[in-house]
Amino acid sequence: MKKVLILASGNGSNAENISKFLNKTDSENEIKVLCNVKNAGVFKKMTNLKIPCILIEIGNNMYLIKECQNFKPDLIILAGYLKKIPTELIEIFKKKIINIHPSLLPKYGGKGMYGDNVHNQVLLNKEKETGITIHYVNEKYDRGEIIFQKKINLQKDETLNTIKGKIKNLEMKYFPTIIYQLLYGRKY
Repeated sequence: MKKVLILASGNGSNAENISKFLNKTDSENEIKVLCNVKNAGVFKKMTNLKIPCILIEIGNNMYLIKECQNFKPDLIILAGYLKKIPTELIEIFKKKIINIHPSLLPKYGGKGMYGDNVHNQVLLNKEKETGITIHYVNEKYDRGEIIFQKKINLQKDETLNTIKGKIKNLEMKYFPTIIYQLLYGRKY
């Protein structure tokens, strides 16, 4: 049995997708979610899936570290988690914390570069391609070792919403399968 800890801050669409994917595989998984936003949509999604989802106090890094250590996850997944991961947690779980970023890193990474902020920069700079990057988390925002990237070409008439939709589709398709590969050492 593999233990998966998901950290989320928002709606929970990635957490839900990952959980559903892992639950339909032939492997046994124990999933737990920690969220740092009181009324985030992820709570309802996880309740519907009968997956524990616990509120962690904003700024209470010791509680986060304790929860992670007590659960002993095989993998910690950032699924729209918008807080910096404490260095102590990164040291304890070296190469066991992963994140997905909505651009082809190293482009458009760093503090404050998430969601629409990234897509708007892609539009502003008239990029011909964009994509997703799945990477290990280290002490610097979006600078950890890259695990996987998927590129898509952009058309001249792209809008914020068309790019968001394309990136969301990539996230939904590839994030769960890469997580599975990291957990089990084989493709699904």
